[in-house]
Amino acid sequence: MNETISRSTARVLVVDRLGRILLYRGLVLQVEERPYAWFTPGGGIDPGESPRQAAARELREELGHVVAPEALGPVVATSSGTWSLGGQRFFSHDSYFLLRVSALEVDTSGMDEEERAVTDRFHWWTPSELAAATEEIVPRELDTLMDRLSGDDVPAEPVVLPWHLLDSRRP
Repeated sequence: MNETISRSTARVLVVDRLGRILLYRGLVLQVEERPYAWFTPGGGIDPGESPRQAAARELREELGHVVAPEALGPVVATSSGTWSLGGQRFFSHDSYFLLRVSALEVDTSGMDEEERAVTDRFHWWTPSELAAATEEIVPRELDTLMDRLSGDDVPAEPVVLPWHLLDSRRP
């Protein structure tokens, strides 16, 4: 296997006025026994972008939702670990922003072909659905974080969530 590539991402916890969180089902998770998982919108931070700028760009591309980077508050959680794709090993550091919306209609016209190919569907998860989920949710312990955030308990420092792949957590 090649040298590990470091990759930082900016992800968004999009929560509506009913307290539901928007997740998408991704059809590619690097472990065969788990062919899909539910993810928060977001993606890689491009060179020269701040995490907030990347998060705003990803919302526009993946959901068709335009928001100014400044509208995103502080990072409320992080998660990091390793994963592999096509024989290449990556170390990711994910930063999660909270965005409350009154309403949002998903528009995937800004997605590229690769994103469309691996995105199965979107779903607004209620807190009870999230807590009872039997399917893989990324990040792990999202239900616990959302319980905290639902009470407007925004952490002063980001909560560190466990990495979702259990094999290795260091590059």
